[in-house]
Amino acid sequence: MTETAGVALATFFAVIGPLDVAAMFAVLTANQTAQQKRSVAIRGSLISTGILVAFALIGELLLAGLGISLAALRAAGGILLLLIGIEMVFARSSGVTSTTDEEEQEAISKSDISVFPLATPLIAGPGAMGAVILLMAHQEGNVTGQVIIIASLLAILLLTFVSLLLAGKIVKLFGVTGMHVITRIMGVLLSALAVQFIFDGIRQSGLVGL
Repeated sequence: MTETAGVALATFFAVIGPLDVAAMFAVLTANQTAQQKRSVAIRGSLISTGILVAFALIGELLLAGLGISLAALRAAGGILLLLIGIEMVFARSSGVTSTTDEEEQEAISKSDISVFPLATPLIAGPGAMGAVILLMAHQEGNVTGQVIIIASLLAILLLTFVSLLLAGKIVKLFGVTGMHVITRIMGVLLSALAVQFIFDGIRQSGLVGL
């Protein structure tokens, strides 16, 4: 169970990116008061938590309804996480775990960013949604394992909320270079985990005798 928690925590930390979210939050709320920032952080965190927990609980039912096998999910999810990992290693943004340039410009003009872009796609983005479904499906039939996955998700979301409250201080403490170093390290770990998911999916599919 310790291994399950470790994998889940590392995965969610990588795909949600509390430090990256905090940096973007600091930019988007630069002209707001401390009370307004706190209010936006609370609303955004609650909405994103609801979205990701919902995907965790009904994700498998959704897949079953669409006729998607667990093997296909593992392979596809692994590919998605690998792309995110590569993006993190090279410190580039493709919109999978962050906002695109167009979305950022739209967000700057909005007075309330709690739903968009904070809750989604910054926190509950495609990468996070895919990861939570993949990890929950990986623990299919193991209630304890699934509880650990959800607990790990909530822990990272709590960390993200704290990061939002301390966004200004975090940016000053780590700086751009420091945050990129942390992102690159997590990207390497996420890439290795993603490749393992791809291998597991191919093995389970029976297409290749591994």
